[in-house]
Amino acid sequence: MNFEPTDERRMLDDALRRLLAQHYGFAQRQHIAQSGEGHSEAMWRHLVDLGALGALFAEADGGLGGSGFDIALVFEALGGAMVLEPLLAALMAAAVLAEAKTDVQRALRRDIVAGSTLAVLAHAEPEARYEASHVTTCARPSDGGWLLDGLKCVVRHAEQADFFIVSARTSGRDSDSAGISLFVLPAATPGIVLRGYPLADGGRGADIAFEGVHLPADALVGTEGQAFPTIEGAVGAGVLALSAQALGAMESAKQLTLDYLRTREQFGQSIGSNQALQHRMVDLWLGIEQARSAVINAANALQSADRVTRERALSAAKATTGRVGTRVAEECIQMHGGIGMTWELPLSHLAKGLVLTNHMLGDEDHHLARYVSLGRD
Repeated sequence: MNFEPTDERRMLDDALRRLLAQHYGFAQRQHIAQSGEGHSEAMWRHLVDLGALGALFAEADGGLGGSGFDIALVFEALGGAMVLEPLLAALMAAAVLAEAKTDVQRALRRDIVAGSTLAVLAHAEPEARYEASHVTTCARPSDGGWLLDGLKCVVRHAEQADFFIVSARTSGRDSDSAGISLFVLPAATPGIVLRGYPLADGGRGADIAFEGVHLPADALVGTEGQAFPTIEGAVGAGVLALSAQALGAMESAKQLTLDYLRTREQFGQSIGSNQALQHRMVDLWLGIEQARSAVINAANALQSADRVTRERALSAAKATTGRVGTRVAEECIQMHGGIGMTWELPLSHLAKGLVLTNHMLGDEDHHLARYVSLGRD
């Protein structure tokens, strides 16, 4: 199979990288990261207008692409610039609304794809340990609707969201894949309590408590108790996006280190002439190319009808980028020396981003175990 990008993807990649180079430099990125909002509304509009958001969705959904390769292309570019805007949130929110059966929910999905409304998926819980089927937030029938109680954690962009899409258990035990439902509700719904905080790699997240939140019957997305495949699909798209994002960050860290080795002089010559450092850089390059191959494989498998093939490829990509990304962060900082950890250089922020990305939607250990487990099924 030919994995070379199409002309349309090359043009989008070039345009996106030019936009980020001109308007998302390190100083600008740091200003956005330290802002109260955690992302820039102006930059969000630029990304939407350029088509970066639309590229994540199929034409039938109002987008411009929607394949795994489109998602990987966009997020690799975003990862290299450490972009904080909520494209991942939009991708996953629109994915879980694919089963929307009401006109209101379908209209909300169109607005998410168009970038005019921000919705976030609130699914992770404190004791879930990355297991997508572990849901203790509960929803029970009440007064012709639903009563929602529970806690969701580390929900990025929650403070700026217009809508939450919440997973809740309507039947079964805590870790059963059956019995999970999805509900969509405005962020201003009474009974919702947010605790916001800054994140280690910049931007903001929040824990969301639902305390006796009353929802109308039409807040239910899809069929009651059958939301797990939809959630797994959204998480899969997110895993691919994060793997590509890590790949972009690795490339940026590698290039920064190469530039430093070429320009930093010691005893009258660049330190890059040291053969030991050259060997270390070659090892990093090999690791990054291995990670790239895993991301390409996952992008190719994203739309596979065979669940095991798809999920194993996604877990392999996440485990590989987690392992290689951690090593790239450590090696690049070591080759820079103490200056590599200073706040003023982007390398330390890339390193933090790589470590945090490893832990989002499942770390290396989780996905390695999942890869093995899926192979036994």
